[in-house]
Amino acid sequence: MIPRIDAVSLRDGDPLTLDALRVAAHEVGFLTLTGTGLDAARVNAVIEAYRGFFRLPEARKRAVDMSRTGSNRGWGAAQSEQVDPDANPDYKQVFDCGFELAADDPLRAEGLAVYADNLWPDQPPGFRAIIQAYYRDALAVAMETLRGIARAIGAPEDYFDDKFTRPMALLRGNYYPERPDWAGDKDFGIAAHTDYGCLTLLATDGVPGLEVQIRDGGWLPVAAQPGTFIINFGEMLEMWTEGQVVATRHRVLGSQRERISVPLFFNPNHHANVAPPGSDRVIPAGVHLAKRFNETYLHLKP
Repeated sequence: MIPRIDAVSLRDGDPLTLDALRVAAHEVGFLTLTGTGLDAARVNAVIEAYRGFFRLPEARKRAVDMSRTGSNRGWGAAQSEQVDPDANPDYKQVFDCGFELAADDPLRAEGLAVYADNLWPDQPPGFRAIIQAYYRDALAVAMETLRGIARAIGAPEDYFDDKFTRPMALLRGNYYPERPDWAGDKDFGIAAHTDYGCLTLLATDGVPGLEVQIRDGGWLPVAAQPGTFIINFGEMLEMWTEGQVVATRHRVLGSQRERISVPLFFNPNHHANVAPPGSDRVIPAGVHLAKRFNETYLHLKP
């Protein structure tokens, strides 16, 4: 069973809520979150903005095609990613945007792809404003959730705060079309994988599709209506917390209905050390993330 947690109770430090979060983090790797202030109307507006973009003619989307760049900003065509090397490239489309450094930020001199400038289409109307506003507010929800995780694992509430001043936070619109007639056993909307970073805050249009792998190896469907969020944890946070938080495999097989989901991949500053506490290792978060991106995005593969 996937725990259901209220964001207000979590923010207030309710002991039962923290217990449920501890179970979600350490035993399940997934939870659902309500009461964030991002309600159904707000999420539906974001989903419809992405839907409008994905319905543009391909030539219009190609104007912001990330395959022409050395980063993950803009549109990714179907079969432009391969999260599982034993499966075929994923048949979904995506649109990615992320944290942008200030024009005078000295970190710009390092030319880090994880902080690349965003690519924005000129259609549909209002797309950029809607997505940027949601990105800002979703960051705040993700940070509050991570503070709850800190409390749940016995760390100070602000344990992670100074590692997220320039978060490598990527907001994605996923478009899963109806499962193609040609799809076989190795074809997925997104194949089985664990997320690469810390915390994923996922909004969906309510159409089922996500499946989580449970401990006996079976697959559990997980769905949420707009305004309720699905949260899962990634490889980086599992390593960073020495397994107090677990990353769980999940996938989207696809169905006879199109589906749009909006994950925010919430990751720390590039230079944050995400090695286990007390170890003498240094593992920069950006190095870990860049390695995993380069293994997944086909246009970034060596």
